[in-house]
Amino acid sequence: MNNQHNQHLHHMNNRRNFLKQVSLLSVGAFTTNIAAPVFANANRRQKSTMEDSLTVPPYLQNLTATSVYVMFITAVKSYSWIEYEGSDGTVQKAHMEDDGLYDAYVKLNKIYIPDLQPGRAYRYRVCSKPITLFEPYKLEYGEEVRTAWFTFNTPAADAKEVSCVVLNDIHDSPEAFGKLLSLVKDRPYEFVALNGDTFNYQTDEQQIIDHLLLPCTNVFASQKPFLMIRGNHETRGKFRREFKNYFALPNDKYHFSFEQGPVFWVVLDTGEDKPDDHPVYAGIVDFDGLRERQAKWLAEVVETKAYKEAKYRVVLMHIPPYHSGDWHGPMHCQKLFSPIFEANNVDLVVSGHTHRYGVHPPDTDHSYPILIGGGSKDGSRTIMHIAANAQQLHVDMIRDDGEKVGEYTVS
Repeated sequence: MNNQHNQHLHHMNNRRNFLKQVSLLSVGAFTTNIAAPVFANANRRQKSTMEDSLTVPPYLQNLTATSVYVMFITAVKSYSWIEYEGSDGTVQKAHMEDDGLYDAYVKLNKIYIPDLQPGRAYRYRVCSKPITLFEPYKLEYGEEVRTAWFTFNTPAADAKEVSCVVLNDIHDSPEAFGKLLSLVKDRPYEFVALNGDTFNYQTDEQQIIDHLLLPCTNVFASQKPFLMIRGNHETRGKFRREFKNYFALPNDKYHFSFEQGPVFWVVLDTGEDKPDDHPVYAGIVDFDGLRERQAKWLAEVVETKAYKEAKYRVVLMHIPPYHSGDWHGPMHCQKLFSPIFEANNVDLVVSGHTHRYGVHPPDTDHSYPILIGGGSKDGSRTIMHIAANAQQLHVDMIRDDGEKVGEYTVS
């Protein structure tokens, strides 16, 4: 009985926290040049219904110059869609559709919006109707609800500058998002890179909601996307396979590349740090194979015109190829990836994993700089701000007490 009571209190606390967050979002917590009504029909009844209908507000994924994914979670199985509009004021709809069927009677929503214009401001809102009866020839809905309008900006196709922030090794500490991002609140950033070990291990959906999605939507994720980069701890736990469902990854892979501003970005999935035959993995992993496949993929990426013509080339990877000990995972990353970096003018590698922040300029081991973010405890956490333009790419590393503890410039 005590355990049930504690679970009930945990659920009620989650609901109270979410209501506070939705309240912040609905009164214009985000800046925008487009007037944003609070709700489609601004009255107490609809606001209450909307709060009850969404478990997680919308969060942006895989935002490009011409498209974006909007994800959210409803409290009950529903039929949901997105209404969006650009500067011309024309409202359009986007659904989840496959084989002529809208994905309805679901809670987790991943809605793709194509055919956007580069370098434009858009506003959007979630619309949803709970499905109260779903029989073969009879379907009934509950009350339709809509969220407030949110905004996002597509990057310009020929942008001459770009900025982002990098967090790593949060390790199931949801309060860290707001604290760290408050340190760069006066700096521009277009996306947030979560560079591995956001969690200790994967338990269930509620952990993802409480320790990632709600804290991120409360701060930024409804108007700026985040990159979910897998660390070695995201490979652990009984929910590790389902984890990918909560993100829109390019080609549904944890490794990918993209261009934004003058930077060609490469994201690698460095896998686990111990050998595949270690007893803790119980014989059900193949991270050596994963890294080997990525090395072949990377060898093709660096031969592309986009990579070769980019002004800067930045790699985001959780386990650094150097300065991270001699365990199997780091050494395998070093063996496979570092020769490709060396031969193809990588300008910067950004990592985490070691829990020891540091700036490692080129040396006799590696001709490229390696920046490693801090650890998981207060006093050791860091946030990196990366800004690149035609003149330089500059990184500031800021500790959670506000002190700058490292910087690096690529001219």
